[in-house]
Amino acid sequence: MNWLVAAAVVLSAAKDPRVTVGATDSVRTPLPRPDVVHGLYVNRWAMLTPRIWHLVHLARTTEVNALVIDVKDDRGLVLYRSSVPLAHQIGADNSSPVPALRLRAVLDTMRANGVHAIARIVVVKDPLLARARPAWSVKARGSSKPLLDGKGAPWLDAHQREVWKYAADLAEEAVALGFSEVQFDYVRFPDEPLLQREAAYAQAQGRSRSQVIREQLSYLRTRTDSIAVPMAIDVFGSTTSVTTDMGIGQKWEMFADKADVVMPMVYPSHYPRGTYGIPMPNAAPYAVIDRALKYGIARNAKIEGAAKIVPWYQDFTLGKPTYGVEQVREQIRAGHDNGLESWVLWNASSRYTEAALSTRK
Repeated sequence: MNWLVAAAVVLSAAKDPRVTVGATDSVRTPLPRPDVVHGLYVNRWAMLTPRIWHLVHLARTTEVNALVIDVKDDRGLVLYRSSVPLAHQIGADNSSPVPALRLRAVLDTMRANGVHAIARIVVVKDPLLARARPAWSVKARGSSKPLLDGKGAPWLDAHQREVWKYAADLAEEAVALGFSEVQFDYVRFPDEPLLQREAAYAQAQGRSRSQVIREQLSYLRTRTDSIAVPMAIDVFGSTTSVTTDMGIGQKWEMFADKADVVMPMVYPSHYPRGTYGIPMPNAAPYAVIDRALKYGIARNAKIEGAAKIVPWYQDFTLGKPTYGVEQVREQIRAGHDNGLESWVLWNASSRYTEAALSTRK
């Protein structure tokens, strides 16, 4: 693998300079999005270890042709030393950042081998920013202090335009570094019952939560359009069939035309027993995906300018049964049978059922 040897040589020289995009750095022009995307999620740990090269190798030798890489995760940590002032001010880029030369080597190797680079940026689940800027956090009625979730973490208020701007600024930087698509996650209000029950939003001004999320997405779409890259959004899997916003501000008809790609997280393990008349959804991956996607496709057909649907599929075990080749392929088959060829697999540890991936022809 000459490409791997070359990458290792580049990495050995890394000195971890701050990431900047200026006169001495060549800005990478975004590459076109493949018509069909088969992707894998990549966490920051994988980017810091040889694991990333194994995942790039998978993308060269199997049907995988895209990697979704955490640029800002749900802890608020930024992948690299950022030139976005706010990221540096709050220390978001201080926790084991990926060295700049390593990041360049990974992205350039992906580019040279036709692997689509997607930057995942978490928007409102950012406890680091919420603690650093408590005025931007979700608060309880009659309190000026951040309202904490069950894990003791604060959330950002989805109304806050500075929060939107921060996500968009990071997106612009990521694209200049070599990413060709931006994926925004947690574009919603908190789903935890305590926060839904106790939170007060002074900036709501009579707007529904789904209207606020629509405005947030409109802003983000304008920013990504200005840098000529597709914008994807992650949404709850149940948004395909549930007709309310579920208290989180995600309602299909309110977001489907505000992105280029909508990615419902249709993980069978996340559906309660009896959903769609299926006794144990986790044990029936084909049936769950089939039903969920049929609803989303039908709703999309009624929306002018609706986004392309690219589902997230489950490649992890949560409860019974243990997920393996059969369960992963059944999800992919369900999408195929509904005319959806694109997909991305989720495994929080970035460890995948490789035998489920078809060999590249």
